[in-house]
Amino acid sequence: MTPVADLLRQFELERLEVNLFRGESRDIGSPQVFGGQVLGQALMAAYSTIESELRVHSLHAYFLRRGDFNLPIVYQVDRSRDGHSFSSRRVVAIQNGAPIFTFSSSYQRPEAGLEHQSTMPDVPPPETLPDWSRPSAEVAERLPEKLRRFLIRERPVELRPVEPIDFLKPQPGPPVQNVWFRTAAPLPDNPRLHECLLAYLSDLNLLNVATRPHASGYHSDDMVMASIDHAMWFHRTVKADEWMLYALDSPSASGARGFCRGSIYNREGLLLASTAQEGLIRVISKLSKNERAAKE
Repeated sequence: MTPVADLLRQFELERLEVNLFRGESRDIGSPQVFGGQVLGQALMAAYSTIESELRVHSLHAYFLRRGDFNLPIVYQVDRSRDGHSFSSRRVVAIQNGAPIFTFSSSYQRPEAGLEHQSTMPDVPPPETLPDWSRPSAEVAERLPEKLRRFLIRERPVELRPVEPIDFLKPQPGPPVQNVWFRTAAPLPDNPRLHECLLAYLSDLNLLNVATRPHASGYHSDDMVMASIDHAMWFHRTVKADEWMLYALDSPSASGARGFCRGSIYNREGLLLASTAQEGLIRVISKLSKNERAAKE
């Protein structure tokens, strides 16, 4: 099974009851279930209870506990409201009888209105940039084990960062990053599936931009990182198998948390979606030093 085919399988949720669904989990090399997986599956579970004409326009989620990628996840959907123009859903993701994730989303019947948007950054096209979906064998063998386990897997997504990424000798830089991305193979023509997959992909690289000024990141042995929440707004029609630019920035990091924002554009410069996330960024070495000082 190809990585994209396996990704699509994760969004074929099993209906256990009218508002109860179960999804498969995957190990992508991180210590816990990938947050994007839970986000995308929760959206798919909610969509399974929504009229076909309505489309998601916003979602807000909190990650409560680490998910175990060795176990499936059960999604319990609450049909909060069904109106003529808008409908709302709440979803709780459950493992071992405990909630690991909560999710709220809103859906709108398409209608015309005022339009404006921000301008896409002026960056090189993806064809001119190196593919960073997987490191070369030469680079991989020199990476720390934690980072190598995450990066060497064959992925269902192509990633082409505009700003160079040096995993071996990271250098401090501004809290800004632009990354072209798309699924690694064409997808079925299903608008809901494309939106769920964009939710999945939106969790890639988002929190890590907050560590760029500090030449660190999820690959660092003295760093613990985890998503706390995730918000997303869908502005226009999404095609997750076509090149999109993820324009990321981090306005603030403080209190062992980093705040990050993202704008997702298509090649024509249309703003498709916006994201925001706050996550835990805990420096273990500093924590240990403070603990030793307190004991002394």
